[in-house]
Amino acid sequence: MQIILLEKIGGLGNLGDVVTVKNGYARNFLIPSGKAKRATEANMKEFEARRAELEAKQAEILKDAQERKAKLDGTTITVAQKAGVDGRLFGSVTNADIAAAIVESGVNAAKANVRLPNGPLKAVGEYEVEVALHTDAVATITVAVVALAE
Repeated sequence: MQIILLEKIGGLGNLGDVVTVKNGYARNFLIPSGKAKRATEANMKEFEARRAELEAKQAEILKDAQERKAKLDGTTITVAQKAGVDGRLFGSVTNADIAAAIVESGVNAAKANVRLPNGPLKAVGEYEVEVALHTDAVATITVAVVALAE
């Protein structure tokens, strides 16, 4: 299916690009979430009429993400969890736990922004974690997992 992108999407294209994606991806995710429209003549004309407005909106979103990235870059977030004597956690530290700790520190982030390429953290220690606030604004933070004092 041919679609017009209404914002920059990593691995797919930039604002205004006309790309071909699988029908399910377009119908079930991109179009309902407002990230794209079908590439019809009417939609192409409407997009060209609104291009400046959409570009300004995307620039504002990127600016906000870069400000949050500047606040986050290089910071250490501490997450406390119950752990055994050998340092292994009872459970794990997930992206939701890390996102909650980031929000407590005063920076807005969703759990979908936290990237854990090796899965949840299962031991006490310090880990480098990426927080993708925007496709062009990725902050690197240190997550310190400590044993919960009882």
